[in-house]
Amino acid sequence: MEFWLDLNEEQSDLRDWVHGFAEQVIRPAAAEWDEREETPWPVLQEAAKIGLYGFEFLINTWSDNTGLSLPIANEELFWGDGGIGMAISGTSLAVAAIYGSGTPEQLVEWVPQCFGDADEPKVAAFCSTEPEAGSDVASMKTRAVYHEATDEWVLTGQKAYATNGGIANVHVVTASVDPSLGSRGQAAFVVPPGTAGLVGTKKLKKLGLRASHTADVFLDEVRLPGSCLLGGKEALDERLAKARSGARRSGQAAMRTFELSRPAVGAQALGIARAAYEYALEYAKNRVAFGRPIIENQAIAFALADMKMEIDAARLLVWRAAWMGRNDKPFTAGEGSMSKLKAGEVAVAVTEKAVQILGGAGYLREHPVERMFRDAKIYTIFEGTSEIQRLVISRAISGMQIR
Repeated sequence: MEFWLDLNEEQSDLRDWVHGFAEQVIRPAAAEWDEREETPWPVLQEAAKIGLYGFEFLINTWSDNTGLSLPIANEELFWGDGGIGMAISGTSLAVAAIYGSGTPEQLVEWVPQCFGDADEPKVAAFCSTEPEAGSDVASMKTRAVYHEATDEWVLTGQKAYATNGGIANVHVVTASVDPSLGSRGQAAFVVPPGTAGLVGTKKLKKLGLRASHTADVFLDEVRLPGSCLLGGKEALDERLAKARSGARRSGQAAMRTFELSRPAVGAQALGIARAAYEYALEYAKNRVAFGRPIIENQAIAFALADMKMEIDAARLLVWRAAWMGRNDKPFTAGEGSMSKLKAGEVAVAVTEKAVQILGGAGYLREHPVERMFRDAKIYTIFEGTSEIQRLVISRAISGMQIR
């Protein structure tokens, strides 16, 4: 599949469809749900009714051989609002984990339960980060112990900052099976609805993305049937045996797991940045100071030119990485991390500049750039901090274990 910048008819239709939902449904509700700091269930239900929230939507976007449909949809969704966008897309993290590690039977069993249906939408949570093990995945303390007599796994530990944690219908939890192997001794488990021992904290109060539920999750001897181990026991035993024998794994393969998801996250940041840029542009064309629109001042005009240039540059990196991932092109220079790093930092810079262009008005909640500024900051922190992205890129281009 060759790389093209021109969107085909299906991609254009997808962009316009998601944009229409973002404009007509998400934007009018954005300020209210940001203020309430609650999951916007009515918006989720509207998205489910039209097919924007559900496994079929993810399958349709993923089936695009160019890899561009998912970032296109994410950009438009988050153009509507970052918090509501994350409330809609957060479930896809757990689905991606099931898809990436699970068997076909597990996929069929659990993915529909992640979403529910249009009458009663559900959400799912991917629980990996820990209070002392964020980017340092090898330091994970959550343990999974297997009891052969009953074919049960027992999970104990704590997860931090889990999107939809505690309110999810399905939780996907990573845990250490053999701590001596570090990250190579870990596995992922599905925790079914209503499982005893899993408890979420109250919703954490956040700077931004307030409509998206984030909480810590405690696992107190959570007992799971053997069938809840993603990929199955046989595959896990084989993988652990290879790790214990000292067999080396491909650094590219290890990096690729994380690299594949980063363009989609970068596209979310792009949507927030573009929304702030467009609002600031219109404001600058209409706001009159000293007898003329403020955009006629070079300081403002040049700032907007830089904002537009940086957004377009970031989009090119996001699209390139998404295309590479979908077409099995090796990320020899950390291209996935490049896309997320650039988009995240552009989102922070552009939204801050939008507030500045509006001046005092930009600091007020009656203008959305204040909310966009708050929402953007997380994109230099979660899904790998900017520092971790630079570490991935530097290791890829040097071939050295830079620390």
